[in-house]
Amino acid sequence: MNGTAWGNGSVRRARVRGCLLGGAIGDALGNPVEFLSLAGIRRAHGEQGVRGLTADEDGVTGRVTDDTQMTLFTAEGLIRAHSRAVSKGIGGAETAIVRHAYLRWLDTQNHPAPPPPEGDDLVRTGWLRQQHWLYARRAPGNACLSGLTAGHIPDPRAPLGEPGPVNTGSKGCGTVMRSAPFGLTGQNAAAGFGLAARCAQITHGHPTGAYAAGALAAVVAHLLEGDSLPGSVLRAMELLARHPGHEETTAALRAACELAARGAPSAEKVESLGAGWVAEEALAIAVYCALALPGTDQVGEALLLSVNHSGDSDSTGAVCGNLLGARHGEVHLPPSWLVLTEGRAVIAEVADDLSLEFEHAPAWPRGRYPGN
Repeated sequence: MNGTAWGNGSVRRARVRGCLLGGAIGDALGNPVEFLSLAGIRRAHGEQGVRGLTADEDGVTGRVTDDTQMTLFTAEGLIRAHSRAVSKGIGGAETAIVRHAYLRWLDTQNHPAPPPPEGDDLVRTGWLRQQHWLYARRAPGNACLSGLTAGHIPDPRAPLGEPGPVNTGSKGCGTVMRSAPFGLTGQNAAAGFGLAARCAQITHGHPTGAYAAGALAAVVAHLLEGDSLPGSVLRAMELLARHPGHEETTAALRAACELAARGAPSAEKVESLGAGWVAEEALAIAVYCALALPGTDQVGEALLLSVNHSGDSDSTGAVCGNLLGARHGEVHLPPSWLVLTEGRAVIAEVADDLSLEFEHAPAWPRGRYPGN
């Protein structure tokens, strides 16, 4: 897992931070309205819908969901996989180590606090699992929960495009909402695409779920390099086209791009792309919203557009936030929303650690990330 040259490190780190923090903001915006119809959102919040962070059913504002939780554990898995590869001088264990990270997330869903390690435990280690605020169930996806108990570790050498053995027919958005960190390592987009797609099949077997995850990673990788959002999406589609069975994901992205070129954005246009419960629809909605409102002064409006619809608002908001943050950096995220977002200090810390691992390994002290 050797990264490419990182160029301007401060810009890169701002984009890595922006990607993870932007995703958390979008997640928190969409969380209270995830299961409401557009009509229901408008009844509750006015004709324009949600206009900022709102309280959830417990009266708490700024809470994130499983989307942000799993994204953090994806980042942790990538740090630990790279740490192992550097220390041992050999890679190839990335999918297994990312799966270990997802098992740590599974602990947060099944226990009220960090459970103690058992024997020579490769899973219950590291510092992220000690963050007590992560131990909360926020409507986790059934395929993510059941898939992790299946014990499948995808073969990193296997060709893409074949159905996976776990939840074979599932292409839920649980694959894409957690996959932005695969594009934040400084590797080329094709490498991020492949690893994200294979790690998606830890829990979801449908090829479209894998391809949507890979496409998000590729878009993020191009944004990290300084490409425009339209250019990044186009290059991700070119990468998709090399793989059998890509058509469903490609069609969703093409629809998002074409829709963004058709005048003023609206919630009704968002809904024409689907509801976001499945991976390619969540990706398409996020891409449309980011393309339709591309300016640095439009980040807040793009995020609001991405959550005001009948569907999986937290996931579409999270992925849109990943894209906007990777494009514009953390400085252009709405500060009044950022300050209220749950876990922002830890999210920023994980983002910085991800940057440090891939920029400076093995020079930085990384005892919090055992290589397994």
